[in-house]
Amino acid sequence: MEQILVFCRPGFETEAGREMTDSAAEKGIFGYFEPETDRGLVRFHPAAPDTADEVMARLDLDNLVFVRDWIVVLGEFRLPDADRVGAIIDGLKGLGRGYPGCARVEIRLSENNSDRDLGNFARKLVSPLSRGLRGAGLLRTDQNAPAPARLEVFLSDFSSAVVGFSLVDNRARYVGGIPRLRLPASAPSRSALKLEEAWKVFLPAEQELDYLGGGKKAVDLGAAPGGWTWQLVRQGMMVTAVDNGPMNPELMATGQVEHVEADGYGWRPKRGIDWMVCDIVDQPRKTANLAVSWFGEGLCRFAVFNLKLPMKKRYDEWLICRDILVNGLSEAGIGFRLKARHLYHDREEITCFIERTG
Repeated sequence: MEQILVFCRPGFETEAGREMTDSAAEKGIFGYFEPETDRGLVRFHPAAPDTADEVMARLDLDNLVFVRDWIVVLGEFRLPDADRVGAIIDGLKGLGRGYPGCARVEIRLSENNSDRDLGNFARKLVSPLSRGLRGAGLLRTDQNAPAPARLEVFLSDFSSAVVGFSLVDNRARYVGGIPRLRLPASAPSRSALKLEEAWKVFLPAEQELDYLGGGKKAVDLGAAPGGWTWQLVRQGMMVTAVDNGPMNPELMATGQVEHVEADGYGWRPKRGIDWMVCDIVDQPRKTANLAVSWFGEGLCRFAVFNLKLPMKKRYDEWLICRDILVNGLSEAGIGFRLKARHLYHDREEITCFIERTG
């Protein structure tokens, strides 16, 4: 059966499944989804005559929000205790279908896997499986050779494996859509990781300095105690931190931060700046309208902000906020690039990035 295995945040399977179904339907591809509740996994099945390969070719992961990563499923194989590598090789040989050439194999686990033994097994499996696949002609001889795809093995337990492939030009930059970040001890709060992850996901890797360097000016709305301000300061920016609450003393001692005690929704700078960031916990539509007004008034070039979604109708609320952003910016006659993603360090919110273009 044709299917795509979708990876999302555990607990958001329905949102990811609805997003896949709607996005495919917009391209004239219809299907249904099966969520694996609280495992961060969704199986999307396109209806015949469409195939999983066609879905992957016509949908762009970069345009999806709740879908973090995905693979085209080739097969699901039982793994006997005696020869798990051989079972995967035999399974691939017996597929009866082709797939793009691969030079590497990636072993995946569910995001909330708590079985340390399975995690250790997955790490140890990579080397012998790679050797076996190359010996069977199922992986290219040179692991560093250019290849259009990567072979993917998802382990739900020791006895079964979902095997598929991901396309080099249509998969997450980080496996599973999760960059591995560490919080320095000097960060005022864990929220600092949200902004760092947003930059790594939304900004072109080879152009980060263009977006962040050069002594830019920034505004952090709802800044206290300063997690996002801290990230801006690390990039050498001069920051106006807007919040009625107290800021981290060490951060203020840098001399790069001006603390304005005011409501983040009502405050405006006297002149335009480079970056506006906002992590205020409030109604998502209010934040979406705030972003539109900042760009409409020419107050910033770039913005990263979080939309705190309600527990119910999270996907529907995002669609409403997306319309507010797209319609509002378009009506203002602004050229823009809008991206949104449910990041690994997000919880009940999604993170948006807007760049003014033209």
